[in-house]
Amino acid sequence: MPRTPMALLSPADRERLRALRVMKAIALGALVFMAVAFVIAFWLQERHPWLSYVRAAAEGGMVGALADWFAVTALFRRPLGLPIPHTAIIPNRKDEIGRTLGEFVETNFLAADVVRTKLSSTAIARRAGEWLRRPESAKRVAAEGSTIATAILNALSDDDVRDLISDLAREHLVEPEWGPPAGAWLEKIVESGAHHGAVDLAADTIAAWLDANAAAFSGLVSRRLPSWVPRLAHRFVDDTVHHEAVKFVAAVREDPHHPARRAIDGYLGRLAENLQNDQDTRRKLENAKASLFDSPRVGALAAEAWNTAKNGLIRSLADEDSGLRVRAVQAIEEVGDRLTTDAALQRRVDTWVSDAAVFLVDRYRHDIASIITDTVERWDPAETTEKIELMVGRDLQYIRLNGTVVGALAGLAIFSIAHAVIPGV
Repeated sequence: MPRTPMALLSPADRERLRALRVMKAIALGALVFMAVAFVIAFWLQERHPWLSYVRAAAEGGMVGALADWFAVTALFRRPLGLPIPHTAIIPNRKDEIGRTLGEFVETNFLAADVVRTKLSSTAIARRAGEWLRRPESAKRVAAEGSTIATAILNALSDDDVRDLISDLAREHLVEPEWGPPAGAWLEKIVESGAHHGAVDLAADTIAAWLDANAAAFSGLVSRRLPSWVPRLAHRFVDDTVHHEAVKFVAAVREDPHHPARRAIDGYLGRLAENLQNDQDTRRKLENAKASLFDSPRVGALAAEAWNTAKNGLIRSLADEDSGLRVRAVQAIEEVGDRLTTDAALQRRVDTWVSDAAVFLVDRYRHDIASIITDTVERWDPAETTEKIELMVGRDLQYIRLNGTVVGALAGLAIFSIAHAVIPGV
C-alpha cells in the first residue's frame, strides 16, 4: 500500500488510492469467503455428500486466489517479506523498466511516419485560425506576446544594446568604403535625370523664400558702398540685387536647359566620377564619415534614441488601448481569418508544421524518450512502486478476484470429471 501521506497526493491519486483499497478488500473478502466455505463443506461433507462439490470449488478458489495474490504482490514487493527469487520486480528492475518504456515510446510513438500520419489527419491550420480569429483569443495572444516582449526589453542591458548598435554601425556603415558605391549610385541618378526633380524643388523653394523675404536684401550689398553714396542709391542697389536674384531663379525654373542646371549636372557627374576613381575625394569622404560617427554627440544621440524607443515600446505594450496593441490584435485576427478561409495557406501551414515536427522527431526523438528513462532512474524504488501501483493496482486486484472465481470453477470441474470418470471416487 502506498506510504505517501494523503496530504501530499493529488486529488486524482487520492481517488485511485481509495479505489485500490476497495478492490483489495473485495479480493480479500472473496478469499475469506472461499476459506469459510471450504471449512464448512469439509466438516459436513460426510453427512451431506453434495458438499464435496462445494469443498472442491472452495479449494480451487483458494488456490487461485492465493496464486494470483502471490503473482500480483510479487510485482511490487516480496510476499510476506520472504526473499523469494523473481519477486519485488518493479523496485528491483526500475531502471530497466524505465529504459524499456523509453525505447518503446521512441520506437512506436516518436517515429516519423507515425507523427506525419497523425498530423496529416489533423486540420492544424484551420483549427488554429478558428481560435485566433476570435477577439478574446487574439487579445490573449497579443497580451502574452506583449508580456514576453516587455520582459525581453527589460532584460536587455542598455549598455550592451548601445555597444551592439555601435558594433553593427561600425561593421556595416563605418568600415565599408562609401566612395565607390556612392559614386556609382550618383552616376546612375545623373544618367537617368532623376535629380532634376530635386533641382526643381530647390528652385521653387528658393523662389518662394525670395518672394517672402525681400527685406533680407536691405544692406546686403549697399553696406559695402562708400559712405558718400546717397541713400537712394543704396536702396536701388539692394532692390536690383533682389530683382536679379528673383529673375535668375525664375529663369532656372522655366528653362530645363539653363546653364545653371547644366552646371549642376556637370558638377554631380564629376563628383560621381571622383567618388569612384579619385583617391583624394574618397579620402575626404572617409575622413568626414569617421569624424561624424566618432563624434560623442552622435553616440549620445544613438543612446537617447534607443532609450526613447525602448520606453515608448514598453508603454505601448503595457497599454491595451495603445495603437500597437490594437494593431497587433487586428493582425492576429486577420491571420486567423486567412487560416480559416484560405485553403492554399492551410495546406502550406499544415505542411510546414508536419515537416518541422518530423524533423524534430527524427533528430531529437532519442533525447525526448530519454526524459522517461532519466525520470524513472531518478525516482526512489519505493516511490516508483507506489506510483505504478496507484496507476494499475486496482485493475490487478481484479486478477485476484478473477483467479478466485476461475479457480473455484476449475476445482469444481476437475472434481466433477474425476468423480464421474474414476470409479469409487
